[in-house]
Amino acid sequence: MRRRLLFWLLSSVLAGGIAAAAVVFYQARQQVNELFDYQLRQLALTLRDRDYIPSQLAEALQTDGIDFAIQVWSADGRALYNSHPQLGVPAPTAPGFADVQSTSGRWRVFSIWHRGLTIQVAHHNLARNAIAYAAAVRTLIPFVLALPLLGFLIWRLVGREVRFLEATAKDVARRSPESLEPIEGEAVPDEIRPLVDALNGLLARLGAALSQQRHFIADASHELRTPLSALRLQLQLAQRAKDEGERQKALATLGEGIARATHVVEQLLAMARADPSARAVATKPIDLDELAREVLEAERPVADERGIELRLDSSLVGNDLVGDRVALRSLMENLIDNAMRYGKPGTDPDFRIAVRAYKDNNEAFFEVEDNGPGIPLEERDRVFDRFYRGEAAAEGGSGLGLAIVRRIAERHGGRVELLEGAGGRGLLARVRLPLSPA
Repeated sequence: MRRRLLFWLLSSVLAGGIAAAAVVFYQARQQVNELFDYQLRQLALTLRDRDYIPSQLAEALQTDGIDFAIQVWSADGRALYNSHPQLGVPAPTAPGFADVQSTSGRWRVFSIWHRGLTIQVAHHNLARNAIAYAAAVRTLIPFVLALPLLGFLIWRLVGREVRFLEATAKDVARRSPESLEPIEGEAVPDEIRPLVDALNGLLARLGAALSQQRHFIADASHELRTPLSALRLQLQLAQRAKDEGERQKALATLGEGIARATHVVEQLLAMARADPSARAVATKPIDLDELAREVLEAERPVADERGIELRLDSSLVGNDLVGDRVALRSLMENLIDNAMRYGKPGTDPDFRIAVRAYKDNNEAFFEVEDNGPGIPLEERDRVFDRFYRGEAAAEGGSGLGLAIVRRIAERHGGRVELLEGAGGRGLLARVRLPLSPA
């Protein structure tokens, strides 16, 4: 950073000085030309206003230190006087100003006629340019002299400001998954503060994600330990069975245990995919009521086996909802599975589940309502926690279904509500999803 700043700033200063010197040169040259043109004319007019015979004119003009070349010709073209004959200034061709070229370079001349004499005063362009160059150099010198001082100041100032970046880098390097405290930003310059704030936000999100991951792994290991131990026990019982009936009973129990373990693993994988920090992938529009019909038909064999009435009450939602079709199908399956698993009290023949899909204003709704015992009001927030099962919950669940539902809803910018069912009986699980992408 120091090298880049030094290079660009000093280059800019030098380029600015050169540009200023060039402007000064051209302006000075124009002013010098105007001044010397005026002097040429005044000198010629001064010579014209005096009456000299040729010999007297030559004697009067033979002085030292004259910067101008002066020539005088008679009417018949004879050279009466030439102050610098070695320069080879051409003879005049017309009165007034003119630029002429000679063997010694380019000249600016002014010619005038007076009483049969032609008086020409010439000034070399190099003399004019030298004065303009001198003015430009005087302008450029302060810039050149200032470059070392500017370089020193830039080096010190940049070094002073870079210390904050170095300190911030050291603070970030000291962070670890176990220590993700925010970076102190009290003495940070305003230009770096957005970066520090962004890093603190990232550290906070990373800390929350790691904490959530640690809790999830701990809970998952605890939840998997019990079914795996039970599977190992049932396998041992099947191996030690004394007769075929006892072996078949142990194998049947083993199969149930495998099914429960498989369900837990599937729920864990679904939980990992339903990360609330990731937004829903807007792949294509989804017809919510059509998707609800597909899920309901897939769940109907299980409902019929358990003697549960499944009913779909849906209105035309259309393709206004955009999101992850696989995730929304998982949301519906979990809500219906929870209702069938936890909602039916024993063998109640009047137990039924109503599934609804509809839209209202700018939101799409998916509801699963049952007329079972419901969930106590004080537990309706806790049931969204991972692996939480109420005291009255049926056996065999993983405690992940509603947590997955909430995560999927949040990914789509929606929310989940648990309300009382019709007539104050049962449970109504309502999912609200925005129709436009969140």
